[in-house]
Amino acid sequence: MSSVKQFQVTFDCAEPERVARFWCEVLGYVVPQPPEGFATWDDFNRSLPAEERGSWFACSDPSGVGPRLYFQRVPEGKVVKNRVHLDVRVGTGLVGEERLATLEAECTRLVALGAVRVRLLTADEDNESCIVMQDIEGNEFCLD
Repeated sequence: MSSVKQFQVTFDCAEPERVARFWCEVLGYVVPQPPEGFATWDDFNRSLPAEERGSWFACSDPSGVGPRLYFQRVPEGKVVKNRVHLDVRVGTGLVGEERLATLEAECTRLVALGAVRVRLLTADEDNESCIVMQDIEGNEFCLD
């Protein structure tokens, strides 16, 4: 019998700290303390060679339950659809108008943070409604 493994989700992006801080707001995650010996992340970054400054950032679930998110700078931009898609579970257990109202309220909050609403997928015989969105660098995710 195999054991359950912990994992981290890695995002390729242009601006790791900016994207990480966006996802902190979306998920209620926090930025970890800077490495030992540094008072701030800015202090840490200033200690690195110029080409490595701002090359990565991370955030984590303050309760320790959810996976760590790691953001790494890559030279290429997003070309087509991202290959990892997060479903942000804000309407779990809700149906109909109550679910839609919850999804719409969260959508409004995230748009104010820089997210983009793509489209509403309405409930059908198999699935409840969800809202397709994009983060601040165009990566697609859903409010589910």
